[in-house]
Amino acid sequence: MYEQKLAQIAALKADQPQNIAIQCFDPAYFATLGPDEQARLMTCLNSGIENPDSEMGCYACQPSDYDDFRPFFAKALARNHRVAEDAKHTNNWDLSSVDGLPDEGVLDMAALGLPPLSMRVRVGRNLADFPLPGSMTRDQRVALETRMMAAFQVLIDHPDYGGAYHSLTPGNLNQITQAQYQELVDAHIMFKDMSNDSYLLAAGIAADWPHGRGCYVSDDRSFIIWVGEEDHLRIMCMERGTVLNRVFDRLKTALDVVNGIDGLTFAMSDDYGVVTSCPTNLGTAMRASVHIQLPNLTADGTDQKAKAIAKPLGLSVRGAGGEHTPIGADGTVDISPSARFCITEAQIIAALYKGIALLKAEEEAAG
Repeated sequence: MYEQKLAQIAALKADQPQNIAIQCFDPAYFATLGPDEQARLMTCLNSGIENPDSEMGCYACQPSDYDDFRPFFAKALARNHRVAEDAKHTNNWDLSSVDGLPDEGVLDMAALGLPPLSMRVRVGRNLADFPLPGSMTRDQRVALETRMMAAFQVLIDHPDYGGAYHSLTPGNLNQITQAQYQELVDAHIMFKDMSNDSYLLAAGIAADWPHGRGCYVSDDRSFIIWVGEEDHLRIMCMERGTVLNRVFDRLKTALDVVNGIDGLTFAMSDDYGVVTSCPTNLGTAMRASVHIQLPNLTADGTDQKAKAIAKPLGLSVRGAGGEHTPIGADGTVDISPSARFCITEAQIIAALYKGIALLKAEEEAAG
C-alpha cells in the first residue's frame, strides 16, 4: 500500500540529509505497525515528503502521537533538540530555580543600560480532546472555535482582560471584514493567511482556511490568543518596557486563568511536556523575545555578525517582522532563546536576559 511512499522516503534519505524526519524514519519499525497506525505515521511525515527541503520534516497530528510513535519521535526529537533519546522534559515557571540571576530575580534590562524594548512571550497549547490541526476536519475546527468563544467570554468579563474575539470563519457572529483582518495582521496582532504555505498545506494544518480561525485581543492589546494556527491556541503577552518578568508573569497568570475554564484541558505528555504540532516546539512550547537595535553588528545591512555571536549563546536572530523577514533599517532584530525542549520556562526567560547582556556588550565593542 505504501510502496511508492517508502521508495520516495528512501530516495530522499540519500538526497536530503537535513530532513530530520526522513533521516529518522525506519522502514522496519513502520512494518510492525497496523494499518491504522501506518496511516497516522505517514500523515505525520507528509509535509517532509512533499517538501524535501524541510528541516524537521514532520508534524504530530494527534495529541498522543509522540507517545504512540515513540520509536520514531524519540529519534527525531533527539536529533533536533540535541538531547538523549530517552530524555524527559520538566516544566517549571519558578525563577528561583535558576542560578545566576539578579537579586530577587528581577530581569530589568534598564540595569544593562537599555531603553524600553518591545518584549513578547508566547506559548502554544492544544486541547486534549481534539485532533491536532493537521488532522482536523472543517467541522472540528469550527467546533473548537465555538468552544473557545465561550471560554473567551470569561476573559472578556474579567476586569484584567476585557477585549473581544475576532473570527475569520464565514458566518460567525464575530466575523470581521478582510480590511479589519489586514489591519490586525499589519499590527502584528493576527497571524497571516496560511493557505499558501506549502509546508502547512502538506501537513494538513492550513486546510479549510479560514474556517475555525480567529484571535482574542484584550482591551489593552497586550494579551492575545490565536485560534486555529499551527496549534489550536497561541497565547501571548507583549509590552514595551524593560522588566522581562512583567510579560512572563502575566502570561503565566493568564494561562492559569484559561486552563481553569470549564471544558478546557491542555494536551500534555508525561515525558515530553506540552504537546505541540511541530516537534521543534514540544516541551515548553514557549518563545520569549525582544526587539533590540544592534546598529554596529548590522552595519553591513545583514544580521550575519549578530547571528554568529548569538548562536553560541543559544539565541536565535530574526528580522523584526519575524522569521524570514529583513532586519530593521535602524538595525532592529528579534532575539529569542532557541531551546524549547528539556529546558524549563524559567530557564528560557533567564537565558534571554543573560543573552541580551552579552549581546549588548558585543554591540558596544563593535562600535
